[in-house]
Amino acid sequence: MSAYRTEKDLLGQLEVPEQALYGIHTVRALENFPLTGRKVSRALVHAFGAVKLACTRTNRELGCWPEPKAQALEDACTEMMEGRLDDHIVVDALQGGAGTSTNMNVNEVLANRALQLLDKPLGEYGTVNPLEDVNRHQSTNDTFPTALKVAAIQQLRLLEREVVALLEAFQAQEKALAHVVKIGRTQLQDAALTTLGREMSAYADAFARDRWRIYKCEERLRVVNLGGTAIGTGLAAPRQYIFKVVEKLRSITGLGLARAENLIDATQNVDAFVEVSGILKALATNLLKISGDLRFLSSGPDAGIGELSLPHRQAGSSIMPGKVNPVIPEAVSQAAMVVMSNDQTIAQACAMGHLELNPFLPLVADALLGSIDLLNHACSILRRFCVEQLEANEARCRQHVINSTASVTALVSLIGYQKATELAQQVATTGRGLRELAIEGGLVTAETFDELISPESVTRLGTPINKGPR
Repeated sequence: MSAYRTEKDLLGQLEVPEQALYGIHTVRALENFPLTGRKVSRALVHAFGAVKLACTRTNRELGCWPEPKAQALEDACTEMMEGRLDDHIVVDALQGGAGTSTNMNVNEVLANRALQLLDKPLGEYGTVNPLEDVNRHQSTNDTFPTALKVAAIQQLRLLEREVVALLEAFQAQEKALAHVVKIGRTQLQDAALTTLGREMSAYADAFARDRWRIYKCEERLRVVNLGGTAIGTGLAAPRQYIFKVVEKLRSITGLGLARAENLIDATQNVDAFVEVSGILKALATNLLKISGDLRFLSSGPDAGIGELSLPHRQAGSSIMPGKVNPVIPEAVSQAAMVVMSNDQTIAQACAMGHLELNPFLPLVADALLGSIDLLNHACSILRRFCVEQLEANEARCRQHVINSTASVTALVSLIGYQKATELAQQVATTGRGLRELAIEGGLVTAETFDELISPESVTRLGTPINKGPR
């Protein structure tokens, strides 16, 4: 028996692997686009299944097929939505044609899966046809961007949960480390006293803003152009279909989707993806900055700052015994940088749309969904493998507080700027501790010094009013 079946299209005929659920259009795409070696995002495939199910249910209500065929098509779409047909969507993530190759791969797989459910041979398109049936009243130009928006919303909801978990981990550390007084730094130089708890609270608040921004992304993505077909005019689709199909998709996904009032605008302009990508870049910015802080505060540990101890995840060197690197913040930093690069890619791709359609949506989909996925994993590993297990080196923090001229700032309101400056110079020239010199010079008592550098004092909003320096 032949291991192939022959299929025809506009350009001629080709052999297709006999047991493949895909068809000739997919074979051509595999030949034409050997680019990344990565398949289309599985999240996009599942969303495509939901979109095709909405279209199929709408067409079924319009009486387009006999019941056995309609049911087989619905069952096939459901399987794709649930991830059971993932292995059969094989086209490259990047492709020409505005996503037509992805849409046709989906159409062919759904058609052939429906044929299997009807006990018909694969490729018997007279019974179920990828274009006449699966793609009925549709275009790549309305199904692809709609599927991308559905996938993005679903993945953003997962990301939001990870960001919430990360900020809660920092909030837990805020409480656990509230008592640890340390040196606060500006321009990487000793500045004034704070606590590790206060630093953790700042990180938590940064991610709280990210969480809110991500939550609001859904508003940018919920308006879809499904039903607009080729350029937003609804060409070849009946009005009943156009008015019903988004309602079906909303019911299937549970998302608050709405049909765009101006389908032509929604088909040609994709600036919403740029806006969402910018919000993802903001999260990446916070991840990069805070990961850098964690690396900096844990540096050394013996010859660096060493105020934080990060969990040891793996040996750090093939030649330096005992070295352990901050690999989790480093990995998260790299993910953040990729997301920032993706943001520029998305902006360029969205700006390159021409007239009634943007042909570069495959790139937008790959970069946007890739960014969401990267951020999801980055937030997860930063929380689980770093933040939840980090510990304070309290002895090192205390040593820095006592010896650093930054602690002089805590005395300014009591002894005045000039005397505080002189005291700082004494510390610098003698190498002796600040506390020792301040007490020896009669500037403060031991009890007053300790009170001024206590957690309560350094975290108090403002400074109590006094009558000035003695």
